[in-house]
Amino acid sequence: MNTNLNYSEIRDIMMQFAQITGLINEGKKPVRYLWTDAFAVCNFLELYRQSGDIVYIEITLHLVDQVHNILGRHRDDDERTGWISGLKEEDGKKHPTKGGLRIGKEMNERKPSDSYDSDMEWDRDGQYYHYLTKWMHALNRVSRVTGDANYNRWAIELARAVHAKFTYIPPGGGLKRMYWKMSIDLTYPLVMSMGHHDPLDGLITYLQLQTTGKLEGDASLPDLHEEITDMEGICTGKQWATHDPLGLGGLLSDACRLIQIIVLENLDYIGQLNEILTDIQKGMGYYVKNNHLKLPADYRLAFRELGLAIGLKGIKKMEEIFKKNQKSFKDSNHLGLKIESLKQYLYLDSLIENFWSKPENQKAVSWNEHRHINMVMLATSLAPDGFLNL
Repeated sequence: MNTNLNYSEIRDIMMQFAQITGLINEGKKPVRYLWTDAFAVCNFLELYRQSGDIVYIEITLHLVDQVHNILGRHRDDDERTGWISGLKEEDGKKHPTKGGLRIGKEMNERKPSDSYDSDMEWDRDGQYYHYLTKWMHALNRVSRVTGDANYNRWAIELARAVHAKFTYIPPGGGLKRMYWKMSIDLTYPLVMSMGHHDPLDGLITYLQLQTTGKLEGDASLPDLHEEITDMEGICTGKQWATHDPLGLGGLLSDACRLIQIIVLENLDYIGQLNEILTDIQKGMGYYVKNNHLKLPADYRLAFRELGLAIGLKGIKKMEEIFKKNQKSFKDSNHLGLKIESLKQYLYLDSLIENFWSKPENQKAVSWNEHRHINMVMLATSLAPDGFLNL
């Protein structure tokens, strides 16, 4: 029997999400969006963990199938049809992630001949690397919970496919870089600049997928050593500090995943973890001095703040892991001190959650313009283990 006080609230949010996005409502055309659905997968897995009710596994697997069959194929308003990978129908079903996955934006992508409009680009389809890594993480979580290695295989196939297209060596030579946004078929970049945390997110996600493959003992799984080496190179010398709440939450979540991977696989990434924690300290100090949490709802973006709330939940997990696995962190007491120092910001978590849980704040335009993503990330914040735990 479930004893989590948040269980009924999370269940209500996620079942409403399933209804309004056409996941369990046969009379409604499904509306899939990759970032939101990645968090939703983790939330349904958490509902299963808390309740033991197999229905949540069934919903999770149905959501994965919908995402692959919608976002892994060309749009209805595109002259192209079939899998965006170019694979034939049956091969595409076996390897639905080999061509990447669309974002799920309402507008079609910008063609190479179309002029660039920075504002309009936000509303256009294509592929975002940081959305793809979230889906890799979601598939990996499905594999770990169900024991079905096929989901991790799809995550690794996705990693290899998009890594080859998003990374490049500049024309003048030098270190590899990454595009921020690619076309639906991954044949040309839509935004040339590199996402601030994309290389770090990619590195940690690849390590996570590789670790799961070893745990499963499946020698037939594709290997990610080359991609990991690439990402290590791109990450070298980078600074991760940011005052953006969603970015800070992402860094905290990445640190939480990395400390688990270090322990699971006895990997020597303590230096990288130290750098991440240092930059989180810098960013959190700036954010607290300049945050907008006292503004009314219409002037705030819930999903960005909730991203921070989710990451903050990882601080206590990191502290627990550090204390229980001292052998993995010998001569690294400074890590414990940095984790301890981050606990001063835990109060922000409840401030954000309480604000966006209030019905009057959910009536704001800013909430309803991004309703699906706000709902799902609120649920993740209320019960983050499905997302944060490996």
